[in-house]
Amino acid sequence: MDTSLTRRTLILGGTAAGGAALAPATAAWTEAQDARSPAVAPAGPAMTPDEALALLKKGNEDFLADVEPVAETGHERRMALAHGQTPFCAYVTCSDSRVPPELLFSRGLGELFIIRNAGNTLDLLALGSVEYAVAVLQVPLVVVMGHESCGAVDGAMQVVAKNARFPGAIGKMIEPIIPAVLASRGQQGDPLENAVKQNVRRVTRMLREDSDPIMLTPQRDGRLKVVGAYYELDSGRVDFFDTV
Repeated sequence: MDTSLTRRTLILGGTAAGGAALAPATAAWTEAQDARSPAVAPAGPAMTPDEALALLKKGNEDFLADVEPVAETGHERRMALAHGQTPFCAYVTCSDSRVPPELLFSRGLGELFIIRNAGNTLDLLALGSVEYAVAVLQVPLVVVMGHESCGAVDGAMQVVAKNARFPGAIGKMIEPIIPAVLASRGQQGDPLENAVKQNVRRVTRMLREDSDPIMLTPQRDGRLKVVGAYYELDSGRVDFFDTV
């Protein structure tokens, strides 16, 4: 990330006038990128949020059908990306080794801007990364994805049910998931799946409603969509269950 785009610039740009002040800072950052290298990665297709989501869905269909990916990963693609990136989606998901977004959606280098942590929560670093993807990289889509048998969510359930304690920073890491566990109690179906999906809903709601104008303005204008998804480990299917 270019240090000329400071965190203060992003914050002031998002709050000064509904995000309007961010545009000059973003333009200056882009110009600096262009000036630094004569070879800039070609801009990706100008996608709408729905087009970006459809691309992910088609990619997951190909993954399920064992279709060989045709995404660019060769030398020319690497050289182009060395000068800039144009991802079409910011992806917030769990650190679980069984959940690799590029593979699940048959995508290649430079297509997904991925933010991962145990339990796909939004701490300061994760939120700042999402806002960067939206404000600077101008992705049209943000996906928050939980998954089957999530250990972080299961740990939060143990805290609620048994007052469990975990060593090191693990307990503090799963604290943000506890409200989702509490909200999912009493729902029909598998308790862990319910809690995982409720945790996804909690995060998507934060990005849709309780966020900075950096996130809210493009959503209001139809340039950005935030959706929630659930990945089934055994089948490989991604269910985009929260697309409101």
